[in-house]
Amino acid sequence: MESFTDALKQRNLKKIREFPKSDLHNHFVLGGSRQYLHKMTGIKIEPVKTPILSMDEMHAWNWENLGERFETSEMRKLLIRATIHQAREDGVTVLEIGEDVWGLSEYFHNDIDELIEAFTTAQREIAPDMELRLQIGLSRHCPIGYLQECLSHFWGNRAFYSIDLYGVELAQPIENFKSIYRRAKKEGLCLKAHVGEWGSAEDVRRAVEELELHEVQHGISAIHDESVVRFLADHHICLNITPSSNILLGRIPGMSGHPIGRLYRSGVDVTINSDDILIFDSDVSKEYLRLYESGCLSAEELDSIRQNGLTVR
Repeated sequence: MESFTDALKQRNLKKIREFPKSDLHNHFVLGGSRQYLHKMTGIKIEPVKTPILSMDEMHAWNWENLGERFETSEMRKLLIRATIHQAREDGVTVLEIGEDVWGLSEYFHNDIDELIEAFTTAQREIAPDMELRLQIGLSRHCPIGYLQECLSHFWGNRAFYSIDLYGVELAQPIENFKSIYRRAKKEGLCLKAHVGEWGSAEDVRRAVEELELHEVQHGISAIHDESVVRFLADHHICLNITPSSNILLGRIPGMSGHPIGRLYRSGVDVTINSDDILIFDSDVSKEYLRLYESGCLSAEELDSIRQNGLTVR
């Protein structure tokens, strides 16, 4: 029987897709199958071909390609189904996705059970053997009081696995979110945040220390400070990295020099993930193959990362 490393060395994307893998950094609104969405809506969504240089440009792309056409409860649920379809076709067996807290009132009539059912029903119908980890999402630009009010509907519900902070990384100081993350810790959630994509290595350390994070989404700027790299390795903080996204957002010049290779070899726990498939054409299997073809990581190293992603936390 051929192994995952064999599939990589043969550059056989179809075979790579057959092996189980995780996707722990996926924004479902942009994480779905473009073929499925085209079939269901007639809307053809093409990925970006050249780097976009800011989050503002990314949001502009999002508005142009999705915009108001997907701003209904029905279409939000379709995006969930599209993401689970995509993950199933890509061999993803552990998928972590969730809704932003403001989406509860916007798309699910302020009914937490309706929100949970939208995700779990899609998973049950499309990929019943997949492990679905539901995430609570926080937009970093939102006032803390507003987020706390929204979160009152989520606290105490055991359907949720993790909490994540995302959006414009420098929108407000990380310390502002301490009270929310202390409560999330008491709730037993996996604590995650986007940091170190646009910010500094010190921002990564500060976020981990202030919010007591278990995992960091991105975290690639840690590579610029050896003491932060050692800190992450010593404290077993996992970085959920999205290579193509980093390149197409202009954070990294190319795949061959992506810091995931140096971080992994320095003992930092890393996983390989998709981020926004519709924008970056970045499903997980393609990410593994791109990293291998670029020489950033060997087939054996990539297989080790794949297996680690299936057992994180």
